[in-house]
This record gives sequence, C-alpha cells and structure tokens, in this order.
Amino acid sequence: MKHTHSFMLWAILAVLLPLQITQATAPPTELQKRLQNLPDISDIKPMQSDAYPEKYVFFINQLLDPHHPEAGNFKQRVILSHVGFDRPTVLVTEGYAAHYATHPRYQEELSKLFNANLVFVEYRYFGESMPKPCNWDYLTVENSLYDLHHVTTTLKQLYDQKWIATGISKGGQTTMFYRTYFPDDVDISVPYVAPLNKSLEDGRHEPFIANKVSTPENRKRVENFQLEVLKRKNQLLPMFEKYCSDKGYTFRIPIAEVYDFNVLEYSFALWQWGTPVNKIPETDADDHTLFKHFMAICEPDYFSEQSPYPSFNVQAAKELGYYGYDIKPFKKYLTIKSSRNYLHKVMLPPELSNLKFDKTLYNKVVKFLKENDPEMIYIYGGNDPWTASGVTWLKNKKNIKVYVLPGGSHTTRIGSFDTDTQEEIKTQINAWLNKE
Repeated sequence: MKHTHSFMLWAILAVLLPLQITQATAPPTELQKRLQNLPDISDIKPMQSDAYPEKYVFFINQLLDPHHPEAGNFKQRVILSHVGFDRPTVLVTEGYAAHYATHPRYQEELSKLFNANLVFVEYRYFGESMPKPCNWDYLTVENSLYDLHHVTTTLKQLYDQKWIATGISKGGQTTMFYRTYFPDDVDISVPYVAPLNKSLEDGRHEPFIANKVSTPENRKRVENFQLEVLKRKNQLLPMFEKYCSDKGYTFRIPIAEVYDFNVLEYSFALWQWGTPVNKIPETDADDHTLFKHFMAICEPDYFSEQSPYPSFNVQAAKELGYYGYDIKPFKKYLTIKSSRNYLHKVMLPPELSNLKFDKTLYNKVVKFLKENDPEMIYIYGGNDPWTASGVTWLKNKKNIKVYVLPGGSHTTRIGSFDTDTQEEIKTQINAWLNKE
C-alpha cells in the first residue's frame, strides 16, 4: 500500500513539475530584453509592484571619479518601474538610500499624475550603492551628478519621450544641482522642499524659527517646552542617559551636552515635520509625559556615533551646508557654552574634523538660476525651516515657478495644495510635456 501511495505522489509531481519549470522561465518581456542589452547594467531582478505593470531593480557600473577613471568603479542601485515606451519618464534623484522605493506599493507623485515610467536612482555612498572600500574623497555632489548623467543617457536608449527629474529634500537639492550641471539631460525639474544653503551654518534658519514660522503664540509654546525640559534637566537627564544606553547609542561629547543639543534641535524637528502644536504637553506636565514627547519629536540617534546618516553629515560639512542653533533664549540653562561648529564636534568622525566648507556649488547654482530660466517647479512648505534657505527669492521668471504652501511642513507635495493650485501646476507640466 505504501508503495502505490508514493508512486501516485510521483505521478502527480511528474505532471506538476513541468508547469512549475515553465512558469519559472517565462519568456523575457520586451523591456527585459532591451535592459539586458544596455551597457554597464547588471543583476536585473524583477520586483513586485501594485502600481506598475513591470518593475525591476538592477545595478549600473559607475566611475568613482568621472574625471579620473583610474580611481575605479562602484555599482549603483537603480529601480525601474515601467508603464510604456511611449510614455514620459520621471527620474527620482534620491538623496539617500533607495530602500523605500523597493516596496510593492511605492508610487511617486508625478509618475502617478502623468502616467509616466519611473527611474529611481539611489545616491552614491548610501544603501546598496556604497563603494568598497569607502573613500570619502569621491563623495562629491559633482560626482553624484555624473552618476545621474550616466543613468539618464543609458536609459534614454529605451525611453525617448520627455524626462522629468524630481526629488525630495536632499533629493530635491540633487534635482536642482543636476539641472545646473547638465541643463539638457531632462526637460522638466520638480524639486520638493529643497534648500540651497550658503554655508555650514547658513544663518537664515534661526531667525525664521524665532520670528516667522506659524504664529507668535505657537512659537512661544515651542520655546516654553524647550525651556521646561532644560529647567528639569536634573530629573530628565538620567532618563535621557538610560534611554540612550538602552538603545546602544554612544556619543563624541558628554551626555549632558548631547541633551542640550537635543533640546536645541527640538524646534527645528517639530516645525520640519509639522507636529501640531497642541500635541506639546503643558509645562506643568509630569516628567514622564514631557520626556516621552521630547523623545518622540527628537530621537537622539541623530547626534550619535550610530547615526544612520554619516554620508550626509560628510556632504553637509563639505558643500551642502546646514543650519545653526540660536542658544540665546536658553543660555542660562545650557551646559554648552556655544553651539558653533557643532556638526564637526558632534556629528563627524574625528578623522574628518578638518573638512572645510566649499561655497563653489552654492555660487554655481545661484548664478545658473539667476541667468537661466529652465522649466522648473519648486515646492515648499511655509512652516518648514528648510524653506528659510529655499530659492523663494527667485522672481520674474517665465518658466521657473516657486510654490510655498502656507503652514506646510517638509512633507509638502503637489497634492497638499488647494485644487486650483494643483490644477495650475498640472496644467503647466502638461503643457511642457506636450511642447514640441
């Protein structure tokens, strides 16, 4: 009896197996065939997508230094979501890692609005696009733009309709820089919430947070919370220290100083992400309530040696610039004497402490935007501190348009605006897409 049972099992398997084999080796699609024939592209793998008929991840071979090919190569991760060869293509100039774009539900706003293909490029030195060994000398904005240029020129062999570059935050900066260095690579650029900082501590963010953001009452409420957390430092610092040690964070400065920086960072973080001010506990709340809210808004890993953004900190110090802190309202409660140069002291590894800020990139972009008028739409949030160093000063351009959403945060997108403004933006982009 046993034998017949196993024989029947084999008979069923013999019928099932060929089916499985044929499914596993489905004939390659037209897109797969074309991708495989492109130079420098390898490791093509299909991915699941709820939003696009076909989606692939692959790697493209890039020069570490395009001006010195002898420096060697690295592989950069690209995610391609395909709608059709006759459709426009959206290029996401991501500023960080590409992990979130691998999710089956991921769909980018412009790609959805204009039924476009999506080419998503992970930034060099992030995620799976980290060169080995990691030599920081090659992490420059200009080199990252040559990466994009190579991706675009390669994939234009597949997609010959109009191209739109877009990115969010550091990715939005990258969109703006890409247009400056390679003005003809794409037809339209849409940077979201992209600052253009003129120095390591730009100087425009502190007065913006102190005087411009939201309402005077709301600004006061934020400052009062910061003061309260400082006044209770004796009670809260041990909780802070335990919190950090439980999470395994270590720091380059004493914990009492980390606490101060975390308090200074609080207002920037709260306004950047648009946390409603009514979520801030009253100043007479108990220690636990205050502490829980403080950690929810301002996670101290940002200042830790375990920070997820070492590559970003290096770039901020070298050429992207950053913001400073205004310590005046808090001075009598702080352990630190000054917050100047905190990025070097707190956030950079000691071997990089000699990095000097280079203003070349800032000057080049300002000059380009003043002298040219490419088809660009800038999106900003009115309460986002990064808007303080945005290009909101650009006026009287026929093509470049700047939209600032009143009360908007760093999460502001086209879909955040009122219907009329959304229509205006979409109509404008459509006109550019249909222009001969």
